[in-house]
Amino acid sequence: MKKTKLALMLVAALAGTSACQMNSPQEPTNLVKQTPATQGFSDFSLQFIDSLWTISPTWALYSGYHKYDGQLQIPDRQSRFEQLAFIDKQQQLLTQFEPDSLDVKSRIDYRLIENLLASMKWEIETYRAWQWNPSIYNVAGGFAQITNEDFAPLEERLRSVISRLENVPAYYAAARDNIQNPTLEHTQLALGQNKGVFSILSEELAKQVADSKLSQTEKALFSERFELAKDAVEMHIDWLAQLTANLEKNGAKSFRIGEALYEQKFAYDIQAGMTAKALYQKALKDKANVQAEMAKITKDLWSKYFDTPMPKDTNQATKQLIDLLSSKHVKRENFVDEVSKQIPELIKFVEKKKLLTLDPYKPLVVRETPEYMRGFAGASISAPGPYEKHGNTYYNVTPLDEMTAESAESYLREYNHWILQVLNIHEAIPGHYSQLVYSNESPSLVKSLFGNGAMVEGWAVYTERMMLEEGYGDFEPELWLMYYKWNLRVICNTILDYSIQVNGMTREQAIDLMTNEAFQQMAEAEGKWRRATLSQVQLTSYYSGYREIYDLREEQKEKLGKQFDLKTFHETFLSFGSSPVKHIRELMQ
Repeated sequence: MKKTKLALMLVAALAGTSACQMNSPQEPTNLVKQTPATQGFSDFSLQFIDSLWTISPTWALYSGYHKYDGQLQIPDRQSRFEQLAFIDKQQQLLTQFEPDSLDVKSRIDYRLIENLLASMKWEIETYRAWQWNPSIYNVAGGFAQITNEDFAPLEERLRSVISRLENVPAYYAAARDNIQNPTLEHTQLALGQNKGVFSILSEELAKQVADSKLSQTEKALFSERFELAKDAVEMHIDWLAQLTANLEKNGAKSFRIGEALYEQKFAYDIQAGMTAKALYQKALKDKANVQAEMAKITKDLWSKYFDTPMPKDTNQATKQLIDLLSSKHVKRENFVDEVSKQIPELIKFVEKKKLLTLDPYKPLVVRETPEYMRGFAGASISAPGPYEKHGNTYYNVTPLDEMTAESAESYLREYNHWILQVLNIHEAIPGHYSQLVYSNESPSLVKSLFGNGAMVEGWAVYTERMMLEEGYGDFEPELWLMYYKWNLRVICNTILDYSIQVNGMTREQAIDLMTNEAFQQMAEAEGKWRRATLSQVQLTSYYSGYREIYDLREEQKEKLGKQFDLKTFHETFLSFGSSPVKHIRELMQ
């Protein structure tokens, strides 16, 4: 596939589906007079957010708040000291409010801020990834956010770039001072991704500055800082290469974090109301149930595709059928284009079935994954924050150019004709893209900004099943079989992550689980093993959030009977930002 700029704008496709703005249910904050306690907390929460951005300027940038765009925070001891001082101060301020005195919406915001502060402190003092994970140090994202988004006049954004460039050398010097006893896996990832920085700090950027209306003094300052920044990145890459070689030769810290840290991280990140071990045990039961459903479909389809007796081992039979069906897939050079072609069909189905109101004025852009983001996931969403609601949402799809023919074929068999459709439901419509648009519309900045990963991923997984239940794909059994395969992957993500990080599962055991029990292709299994060595807990968010959302919907259906309306449920659920599902349940009840 040609490495040309790929910005497949789908605004026209969205605009053709609806003539109205999204009209999602919102928290009726203006309908009920706030109590003094609730008003006081509302004032505090706004002050908290404003203060947070002063110590987290890049987070502010990603959220669409541009006051501090020119500040690249140096991740040194002083910055950690300032962060801890901020946390202590805000925790003290939080104690002036009694949660039970607040209305339910404010009480949930209280819990979100409380959890965020505790999590930030734990990350710095206990988890300490800033010491052992070199991949967290990369300047590309902030620069890309400024240069790629048209949120302000070009010259204003370029001045932020110039200001930001000043601290790049000190940023990487601090990173090297911080890194102690790193893991090999995270060091290798850092090496690869920092090479991608030059796709952002590029000659194209230099030309953009040269052609701009900046003064000659500003252009000269850019050139000086630009060269120093590139030298700093080159130096850091060389240092990472030497570090990688040393770790490969002499050994490195294990990427496994162990049960105690895992349970703590799970509690902060997932907020599911159960332990990680309990979720793991639940996943084991669901795995058996899904495999049984797949066996039923395999039995029904067997004679359609085979003239030999079906194996007695149902998993073997299912795997054999999936292997046969997986040969139906797009050509490798058409992979990214095929993703973009499917989006209008999903929009049309959602509108026809009245599943959700889609906003035609919120652009979705399918693009090749930027180089500095590659190496972790094959598809992802980059969405604007609540301060920048009208910015582009990017659907990042990694092309298969650099794969060998064998790896590409394995990858395409995994994302075959049926599963590619499920992937697009998950990532785009009505999955991540749609949910994040709604999240930005929540009147509560706290709920929109401090989103819960399990809710975000759980919604995307929930929509996969919901779309098929509503008739997407005309109830084709092959599509349902592949959906169950995909859903089994979600379940096994939890089993895999817990087993690797806590139980010491080996690579061979992990590959066996994924290929023989979850029916995944080898390329997908190897990629997931890599991902499970680079992240912790995040892989459990899909299954955790999905089960909570699906169970909540079924409870609402039973409670409301004929009065239950699916579109109303969806829009009400999404109106509360990206809150943990347990809190949304409280709000909806």
